[in-house]
Amino acid sequence: MHQARKLIVGAGPTGMLTAQLLAAAGDEVTLVSRSARHAPPGIRHVALDATNAIALTKLASGVSTIFNCAMPRYDRWPQEFPPIAAAVLRAAEDSGAELVTLSNVYGYGQVDGSFTESLPMTPHTVKGRVRATMWEEALASRARVTEVRASDYLGRDAASLYTLMTLPGVISSHPARFPGDLDALHSWTCTLDVARTLIAASRSDGSWGRAWHVPSTDLSVRALSAHIADIATASPPTLIPMPMTERQELAAGDPIMREVIEMAYLYDHPCILDSIATQQALGVTATPIDAVIRDMLGT
Repeated sequence: MHQARKLIVGAGPTGMLTAQLLAAAGDEVTLVSRSARHAPPGIRHVALDATNAIALTKLASGVSTIFNCAMPRYDRWPQEFPPIAAAVLRAAEDSGAELVTLSNVYGYGQVDGSFTESLPMTPHTVKGRVRATMWEEALASRARVTEVRASDYLGRDAASLYTLMTLPGVISSHPARFPGDLDALHSWTCTLDVARTLIAASRSDGSWGRAWHVPSTDLSVRALSAHIADIATASPPTLIPMPMTERQELAAGDPIMREVIEMAYLYDHPCILDSIATQQALGVTATPIDAVIRDMLGT
């Protein structure tokens, strides 16, 4: 057992799952989010603005590990992510807690082949530069840091481009649209596996000063949709690719869609997350896709 005090910033699906797993292991868990909400038994919830470094540092007193699972609105990353990251990093430095940050592949930029943890940060998008800067500042800090990087989420309460835009049509046997290549291989990350990787990284002496990829399942949108429809006993899916012209028309009146266009390279081309290092060093493997889908559908 690894019983200790843990502080989690962000009460979304990944933060909440991380809190639940830690509490189940006997840790004393404090969960921070901007607004008050019900927390499961064994988890203390504190409503706090995560940019408040002084308040965060007080909460971090005596904490062994801080998990930064915060996620601002997609169209507010440049404004809201840097002050959150700075406050969490300061809390780690001043309290002496170790810091595990949840991130994604945006900081790598566009690459040929699979994403590996050894790739340099070469972002070419606004959101990619936000993520890369957060990691670079963490590495330059006095804190002991590591970062866990995921791809698009699947699983219970998962919010991703696919789950928000395509999944509803697939499970209801209606035509479903997707803004990308339907046949490009893509990594899908289970939210539970994110939590498991965050915790495994926090407990490994070899984690610090480097990044880890969450073990994920590689399927095209077409193959994933067919699999989901089969498990949901829905009709074979009718998928409609959304061309860039249509995406741009939607973006004219939708601030979130405007941000999606910037990341089109991840959906118009293969996007594969290499997680061999995580599997070998941390002992985490991807949850079988059937179990992920059943959890997502609540079946």
